[in-house]
Amino acid sequence: MKKTAQMLFLILLSWTMILSAQIAGPFRPPAVPLMAHDPYFSVWSPYNFLTGGPTTHWTGTAQSLSGMVSVDGKPFQLLGQAGRGIPVMNQTGLEILPTRTIYQFDAAGIHVALTFLTPALPDDLDILSRPVTYLVWEVRSTDGQNHRVRLYFQSSAQLAVNSPDQQVVWSRARIGDLEVLRVGSREQLVLARSGDNLRIDWGYLYVAGARKEISGSVIANERNARAEFVASGSLPDADDLDMPRAASDRAPALAFSFDLGDVGAAPVSRHLMAAYDDLYAIEYFSRRLRPYWRRDGMDAAALLQAAHRDYSALAERCRKFDAQLTADLTKAGGEEYARIAALAYRQTLAAHKLVADIDGTPLYFSKENFSNGCIDTVDVTYPSSPFFLLFNPQLLKGQLIPILEYASLPRWRFPFAPHDLGTYPLANGQVYGGREQSEENQMPVEESGNMLLMAAALAKKDGNATFALKYWPVLTKWANYLREKGLDPENQLCTDDFAGHLAHNTNLSLKAILAIGGYAMLCDMAGRKDEAVAFRKAAEDMAGKWQQMAIDGDHYRLTFDKPDTWSQKYNLVWDRLLGLKLFPPEVARREISYYKTKLNKFGLPLDLRRDYTKLDWELWTATLADNPQDFAALVSPIYRWVVESPDRVPLTDWYSTTDGKKQGFQARSVVGGIFVKLLAEAAR
Repeated sequence: MKKTAQMLFLILLSWTMILSAQIAGPFRPPAVPLMAHDPYFSVWSPYNFLTGGPTTHWTGTAQSLSGMVSVDGKPFQLLGQAGRGIPVMNQTGLEILPTRTIYQFDAAGIHVALTFLTPALPDDLDILSRPVTYLVWEVRSTDGQNHRVRLYFQSSAQLAVNSPDQQVVWSRARIGDLEVLRVGSREQLVLARSGDNLRIDWGYLYVAGARKEISGSVIANERNARAEFVASGSLPDADDLDMPRAASDRAPALAFSFDLGDVGAAPVSRHLMAAYDDLYAIEYFSRRLRPYWRRDGMDAAALLQAAHRDYSALAERCRKFDAQLTADLTKAGGEEYARIAALAYRQTLAAHKLVADIDGTPLYFSKENFSNGCIDTVDVTYPSSPFFLLFNPQLLKGQLIPILEYASLPRWRFPFAPHDLGTYPLANGQVYGGREQSEENQMPVEESGNMLLMAAALAKKDGNATFALKYWPVLTKWANYLREKGLDPENQLCTDDFAGHLAHNTNLSLKAILAIGGYAMLCDMAGRKDEAVAFRKAAEDMAGKWQQMAIDGDHYRLTFDKPDTWSQKYNLVWDRLLGLKLFPPEVARREISYYKTKLNKFGLPLDLRRDYTKLDWELWTATLADNPQDFAALVSPIYRWVVESPDRVPLTDWYSTTDGKKQGFQARSVVGGIFVKLLAEAAR
């Protein structure tokens, strides 16, 4: 009994040491999400301080938001680039939670908390699809005195155009209890262009506030509006009507002000709503689809009224959601892991667009941000899939349905799965590699394995194979392809296509073997017992051969034919997630032990060829660890990179482990793969 107690004490002490090592100081992310909804409505602050410079679209193009507070007649800058001669309020805190970004400020005897609240609640598609962020100010006195406080906010017309030379028009309206300002491009070329480094130039940006709370609103040259507030605490008397004009020409902006009166120790709160109505969001096989929130005829006016009505309830729901998810993440992987995941949360969602098909079915299209601009790419969905399996499998189905429907058409004539559906926002057929014409530069084993693994994971989550049965012919075709080609893949691309073609790829082979095992599980759930037995045996035989072919002393090779090589075997995580038990635990343990000898300052390289890595795969690899010490050993360098990254952009997933520099990609949905640890804990 005494010995047992001593062992329990040592285990508790070990856990305490791990968690203590992960109690991090102030968090400095590469960029901070402010209003992150979809690939077009996505505004960030890439600075240590909210006043460090203009806010930007995720691409880095300026999309300026600006804010000030006046205390007893003295103005301070809170948000965006400070005007000349305007002091900056002292920023004392920053907290990034899954649905909220909270800044804290102090100066002149008052404290201001400025919150960007995006109700990104994945279990509620109606709320998730609303393109509305609440900007919430909470002000209180800190010196025992009352202070006269006024607030100012403005949004640039840049949020409604691709380039600042495009002309914009604007208007105002009173909708119920709301004062509403609107701006959009003059031309309104809906879904007229596709590509990667683009901003939206159709639809309309709205900023709205409760009429009983605001003290003024104006659409004016941002410089004039700001100057009037600095001088008098109010706004210009009339809107600027010189339109259309370029968004860069005397910078038209939507501005609001609040007069809070005398503020004492009791907090005083006000909020505005920023929203973007894109009218039509995606072209899917030549038909234009509405954003999901518009599927039953809701328009922008109804959207704003609903968002205004639901504010208090949503604020409370988000508070509870953030608290629970943060606690779950911390319990699963420690504070550093929780902070990385919270930063990735809105980014994961904001690289997608939720739309309604003609029958109302939710479809969820990803965009390959700063990789090639493709839409609904299978090997982008795959790394992000743990997020959706954890929070709402319907969103994962919404990504797979378009690919499965496409692959079921006669026009897709290959025995393997497609790579993509086009270039965002036009989903009209594959554009990558050989397109629909040839097998050149395709990803046969990669995408087929991805689709089968995700279909199997959905069945496990649902407790049945109903979803897979609808697409059984194509899934069976891909399973047969992998059974023939998957054990020792030919010279072909995998998801890490930036590294080039690679033959005999052991990690790609792992994917094929586990996908066959997943298909056997699907067969069993579908009542196809003979097929289940046959595919399970095939997977077991292949797994046994893999261990013999890949072994290289104390680890496993990069390719079967090259000794003294190594690579991250991140695909192995599916053996645990699906409960397949195709590989003995010693395989993962041997790899983790070896990886700890290969760590650099900012993480674990992808393989021995270069020092770069992939953020998503690092977390998948770390999740192979069977104890918290090893998990922490692999995650701590990643956290160090996050807070020291020299590139001030939304999370990149491809960076150097030695100097931390971005190799490419940013703001991609694949960071949803960070949640694999939490998913794995839930699967225990």
